[in-house]
Amino acid sequence: MRLGPYTLSSNLFLSPLAGYTNLPMRLTVRELGGLGWATTDLVNARSLLERSAGAMRLVTTCAEDRPMAIQLFGSVPEEMRDAAVMCEALGVQAVDINMGCPVKKVVSIGGGSAMMTALDKTAALVRGMIAAVKIPVTAKMRLGWDDANLTAPDLARVLEDAGVAAVFVHGRTRAQGFSGRVNLAGIRAVVQAVKTIPVIGNGDITTPEAARHMINETGCAGVSVGRGAFYDPWIFRRTEIFLRTGGLTPEPDLTERVRVLRRHFDRYLEFYGEENGARQFRRVAPWYAKRFGPARVFKQAVTRITSRADFESALAEFASWRAQFCDGHGQLLEKFQPEKMEASFMREDDGSGTAEREGIRVPKGPVEVW
Repeated sequence: MRLGPYTLSSNLFLSPLAGYTNLPMRLTVRELGGLGWATTDLVNARSLLERSAGAMRLVTTCAEDRPMAIQLFGSVPEEMRDAAVMCEALGVQAVDINMGCPVKKVVSIGGGSAMMTALDKTAALVRGMIAAVKIPVTAKMRLGWDDANLTAPDLARVLEDAGVAAVFVHGRTRAQGFSGRVNLAGIRAVVQAVKTIPVIGNGDITTPEAARHMINETGCAGVSVGRGAFYDPWIFRRTEIFLRTGGLTPEPDLTERVRVLRRHFDRYLEFYGEENGARQFRRVAPWYAKRFGPARVFKQAVTRITSRADFESALAEFASWRAQFCDGHGQLLEKFQPEKMEASFMREDDGSGTAEREGIRVPKGPVEVW
């Protein structure tokens, strides 16, 4: 698919997850294949203009982290315009405007989901940004503030007229947060509301089948994966192959999962320093462990690490403890296979063949709900 002047390698996108989709994660997921486009964590436009240390870390990128967009939030037109100019100077491929974040600290300043309630004001802000830069400007929104105010189709039309290059739509309202199922009919209404720009659907994409189901049901040009990528970093490669061939590739084995876990950990230490990186990785490692099979000992140990040595010790202790669940060849006994254990929190298939993983909670972070 195309986004503005760019031809992408796939129609699969990494959604911004505040506190998690940092440079180490983006590089790790890209290396696994299948990802067409990534976006940074949301960045406060004013903080970026002030070059605060936190904001500058959020927008840190490198040559291997392409193509990508910086996602801005804010409500002051001049700040958003100047921040977009700064993003362009940093060499990124696009600027994304957050119009979907539902948390109070973002909404209270008129950003995030609040932008869906004032279409004229939002359109003026967007036009100012587009006029100031040559790179594409995109927007990420929800379906509306609540079920009584599903403004996404109207907003998408307004944004297309203003000149945005693409629209990303999370198929829930601000009031929903992450409860209930994604509303595919709502995403389809946004697709039908625009004339030429691509609409990328988002929400509940936790399997390759779910991605295909969203595309088939809504007509969206691509899908953006958030928590599903955090739970399964291989989802982009597996989904790209599935959409292209119709075949499902095997899930990675433990050796591959530990290899990628280590690679992700190494990048955290390179990016944040050993002690700070190890502490921050405490939140990341347990997500990998969800597909290890029995992993209680590892989950407990990894939440206390402060160094590379602690991390390696946690893995070694886990390998020894895990042996009790394996046969003589070191393979997990059938009842302890991740697929068997996962079955207890799978949603029932609704007939679409897209049974989804129920237990993917919203990770804690600087912004509690995306």
